[in-house]
Amino acid sequence: MIKILGFLCVKNIMNCRLCGSESLYLFYQQGNNGQFHFYRCKSCRLVNYDLRGGLDQKKYTYTFVDPSLHLHKQYKGQKKTFEFIARHIPQPGTLLDIGCGNGSLLLVARDHGWKVTGMELSEMYASELQKRYGINIITANFLSYIPDKEESYDLVTLRHVLEHLPDPVLAMQKINALLREGGIALLEFPNIDGAEARFKRFLEKSRLHKRKYQDDYFPGHCHEFSEKPFRLLCDMTGFQVVLWETYSSKTTFNWLNRLLKTGSKARALIQKRSAPV
Repeated sequence: MIKILGFLCVKNIMNCRLCGSESLYLFYQQGNNGQFHFYRCKSCRLVNYDLRGGLDQKKYTYTFVDPSLHLHKQYKGQKKTFEFIARHIPQPGTLLDIGCGNGSLLLVARDHGWKVTGMELSEMYASELQKRYGINIITANFLSYIPDKEESYDLVTLRHVLEHLPDPVLAMQKINALLREGGIALLEFPNIDGAEARFKRFLEKSRLHKRKYQDDYFPGHCHEFSEKPFRLLCDMTGFQVVLWETYSSKTTFNWLNRLLKTGSKARALIQKRSAPV
């Protein structure tokens, strides 16, 4: 089947990795030659990256930034995440932070009474956290991790991790299995329908601006989410959405982002309602 998008004519080359639909169209491209293709599903609205173009996940783990450096932007972002947790889950419990990076969120949560555990693919990050702060870190690939029978948590957090995982359904099923009955998960990820993302795509498609990529650039995101596909993903994997909001790193207008859901990033609080299908 041929799909037409403006002056582009492309072929559907895969099924949506969320709903399985074949109704995909070229949504945008990356790379100096437009060689990396992102397709949007007409049915569920998930944006699927064509993984045959290649991925670069290592670019996110080059340098360990000590989480005690409170003025660093990594710490500030994780502190905002914990402030959100404290507003909505005032009673501390057990917390697992998947893709915990330099552990900023874990340190803040521990200081406020949470019993914290991290999961990190990078052995270097895990080693530094355990050595410097004595935090229990599971070094594992999340999608292949099998928890102990007694392992369960009150809260599981994924901050800008979901979009990097090639199988979002499996990822959510894994989160479900890690939570106690009625447990909560908090996920943050880019909002592909945010005003900033829409504006950048407009500039690219209208040729008013062309981004210059490094010669060795490869995408790092397997998917791009917005509210509709994320809610479908939750429904498919035994969760109900308690709260969906958007925000931006530029905090001045975040009250408007929350009201209009136009922020460049999304924050979703979800609750386990059953075992995944």
